[in-house]
Amino acid sequence: MIAACAGWFAVPFREANAYHWGMLPDRDSLLSRLHELRSEHRDLDTVISRLTEAGPTDQLHLQRLKKRKLVLKDEIAWLESRLIPDSIA
Repeated sequence: MIAACAGWFAVPFREANAYHWGMLPDRDSLLSRLHELRSEHRDLDTVISRLTEAGPTDQLHLQRLKKRKLVLKDEIAWLESRLIPDSIA
């Protein structure tokens, strides 16, 4: 299940609730989740490519897959920003 968090992108409820209640997940948990999201993003990319190459396809289904891929991209960016410490220039 997806919940809105930090403005314009979504994160899973379990992570949103953990941050809300001050229970920050450890670095290993974040890295594991990041790996899962990247894997799903790659899989969606492959599925979308194959559906597009296969000829006429259900455009609504294709649109939903692309939207899910964008949500994953936003989640990946959010997690990466949590994992990379701010640098003072």
